Amino acid sequence: FSQEAANSEDFETVARLKQEKLELEETLKIKESEAKDAVVTLEDVAAVIENWTKIPVHKLTEGETTKLLCLEDRIHKRVIGQNDAVSAVCRAIRRGRADITFKRRPVSFIFAGPTGVGKTELVKTIAEVMFDNEDALIRFDMSEFMEKHSVSKLIGSPPGYVGYDEAGQLTEKVRRKPYSVILLDEIEKAHPEIFNLFLQILDDGRVSDSHGKIVNFENTIIIMTTNAGSEFDSASIGFNSDSAVTLKNNVEKSLKERFRPEFLNRIDEVVTFSPLTKDELKRIVDLMLLDITERMAQKGAKIEITENAKTLILEKGFDIKYGARPLKRAIQTLVEDKLADFSLRNTISEGMHIIADRKGNEIEITVLSLQQKS
Repeated sequence: FSQEAANSEDFETVARLKQEKLELEETLKIKESEAKDAVVTLEDVAAVIENWTKIPVHKLTEGETTKLLCLEDRIHKRVIGQNDAVSAVCRAIRRGRADITFKRRPVSFIFAGPTGVGKTELVKTIAEVMFDNEDALIRFDMSEFMEKHSVSKLIGSPPGYVGYDEAGQLTEKVRRKPYSVILLDEIEKAHPEIFNLFLQILDDGRVSDSHGKIVNFENTIIIMTTNAGSEFDSASIGFNSDSAVTLKNNVEKSLKERFRPEFLNRIDEVVTFSPLTKDELKRIVDLMLLDITERMAQKGAKIEITENAKTLILEKGFDIKYGARPLKRAIQTLVEDKLADFSLRNTISEGMHIIADRKGNEIEITVLSLQQKS
């Protein structure tokens, strides 16, 4: 291009191209000098292997022992209450990871209890804590697997059937991400053929897909959730000291009625979740509001939600029968809707100090001041 510009007597372009050439040559010299001192470290190799195989090699090299010993503390940063359930889960995970139990089998749980008490949240937290990413969660809603033929969705269709060329939803995901948490939501809805498949996985730690390829489940954690046996008298829960024992007995009885003994015998731990108390729900409100605080901080503003406002949220969202889910709807109605209206009417600027306080049965949004940047 420089020669063409010179031939056409475009001397300005010639000068610019020469300058760009000199700059590129200088950059190349710097890169070459840096490359001479470059050393491939263990962390670099681990990162490449992790990128190829989706196995968290880099995290494993950092020492899984410390992670396992501090498991309860890390989980309780996101999961409020359910101390017995969290403790049981952590003990079972440590047994599996410390090679105390038969290694080829995946660690498996049944999470049983009423709705809105943190079963799914605990599953997500385990995925993040154990494998450092919520994307390590493979989730299946068992209402999609109520027919006999639906087992082919998990391992692939047999030869001669539609979908034979497609991989199974479960086997392919585990093959690509062998370090994963598998969530089977509302397991009681699944067809009995699904349990036959998991009998082999829970016993042998592997299964063959429709193409005959063996998929290893050794490094997965399999968690099944159910509401079976969690029916209770809302007037007694939280005030009767025997309610937790009664709930556990109801769950065990219901599971024995719904599932075969050989299936239940292969589960490492049946974890019963108790209904949340009012104090625990108050702490959950604080945790949910923290997300709003962080989102406002990204806009450069500070929001202060008073204790009176939190009390109103708890009053509007407290329902012992439905757990923490009504709290989320109360926060959406009382806080997020008001913040959305405020944001549309007033530009939220950096340094703005917003107060959310109770006024009657509503929450009022006001601006306290504009903080000066130091």
